[in-house]
Amino acid sequence: MPGTYTEAQIAATIDHAVLKPDFTRAEVDRELDIAAEWGVWSACVRPSDVGYAVTRLEGSGVRVCTVIGFPHGTTSTAAKVAELRRAFDEGATEFDMVVHIGALRSGEDAYVRDDIAAVVEAAGGLISKVILETSYLDEEQIARGSRLTEEGGATFVKTSTGFAGGGATVDHVRLMRASVSPAVQVKASGGVRGLDAAIAMLDAGATRLGTSASATILGELRARLAGDDATGAEDTSSY
Repeated sequence: MPGTYTEAQIAATIDHAVLKPDFTRAEVDRELDIAAEWGVWSACVRPSDVGYAVTRLEGSGVRVCTVIGFPHGTTSTAAKVAELRRAFDEGATEFDMVVHIGALRSGEDAYVRDDIAAVVEAAGGLISKVILETSYLDEEQIARGSRLTEEGGATFVKTSTGFAGGGATVDHVRLMRASVSPAVQVKASGGVRGLDAAIAMLDAGATRLGTSASATILGELRARLAGDDATGAEDTSSY
């Protein structure tokens, strides 16, 4: 979708992040309501919040995504699989797993690939995403991690958790996009806090955005479109 974007198109790329470890129930409620209000693709919640989120979002059209092995990726493969199965049983339909970052940096490709493949198999055909945590990696490791993600059968390769002191960059999104076939999509996550940043990630090749700033991004787009309309711009349907 290079070039121009409608509000509906941007909303359909967003996994609204509800992952802060200190969130109270009231704060989780607020974030889930934001996801429903703006009609984003999914709310990505903490594993312990999956069942609650499924109930609260029922009828909204917003899917429930959760994280696996989050945020460090160092739990065992068996633990990641068990975590996914519990989340599946509670109604999650998308799963964002963290790669074993140390194993990837160590060149333990077989371990990384098998870890991904086990989680993908447990997902049973539902959408699976692999978080590389790019702020810890050099370009070779990002490219190799992207290829291992594809070899493991995942649907997406994803930049970041947002909890490692760095987030998505346009250059890293482009590198990830260039490192996998069209069968694998790219999710930009971490630091995507405004409309311009969101559009830059999409134009670089991402097809999904992980952000807690959904209302800001979509609100900025709505305001720009309204401003275009007020000034008599020819095209007010997209940005």
